Amino acid sequence: MDFYDFKNAFLIGFFMAFMIGPVFFMLLQTSILKGARAAIAFDLGVILGDISFILIAYYGSRTLLEKIKDDPRLFFIGGLVLIIYGLITYFDKQNKKEALESAKIVDVPIKNNYVKLFLKGYFLNFINVGVLAGWLGIVMVVGPTLDMNPTNIFWYFATVILGYMVTDLGKILLAKQLKNKMTPPVIYRLKRIMGIILLICGVFLMLKGFIPNEKIDEFIH
Repeated sequence: MDFYDFKNAFLIGFFMAFMIGPVFFMLLQTSILKGARAAIAFDLGVILGDISFILIAYYGSRTLLEKIKDDPRLFFIGGLVLIIYGLITYFDKQNKKEALESAKIVDVPIKNNYVKLFLKGYFLNFINVGVLAGWLGIVMVVGPTLDMNPTNIFWYFATVILGYMVTDLGKILLAKQLKNKMTPPVIYRLKRIMGIILLICGVFLMLKGFIPNEKIDEFIH
């Protein structure tokens, strides 16, 4: 995996860590109320949920990907998934209060129980089908570009998870400042920005199926 793939994977992890939802607010809430260690335990559960989704998306679609890895329609399908996910994110009008109410389905215990927090992080993330859709779109596009090489795919998604973890650690350390700044208007704007980014990525991936790689490389570099 070259530096461009590494940078791309790390940025994907960075942006996914800022997807606004119950997990985002629960992480901030846990950090503020129970401290950094409790938040890290919760976040490790969330990350395990993401790894589970990556494995489901990869092994669930591997046979299909092997058959059509050179088919431009693959990029069209992957791009379409990201566009749909971007539209859902863009038009989601859930505000901070509603998101925090959603997060309350997982109560933070009075005493820190790291195993319990870990499991709660896992299940809170795992029940979000939208996250699976996002990972599926990424797997469907990334797999063929890496020639379905298991080693390259492993390191690519390991880098994505690394970017996700580093960003979450930053959020945990800055939780109090972030909470004060996460007003409903800010959340609304962030969601729209993330939705637009996903839409742009989706459109780019759809075009990639019909534009020669040489021209894309010339445009990027």
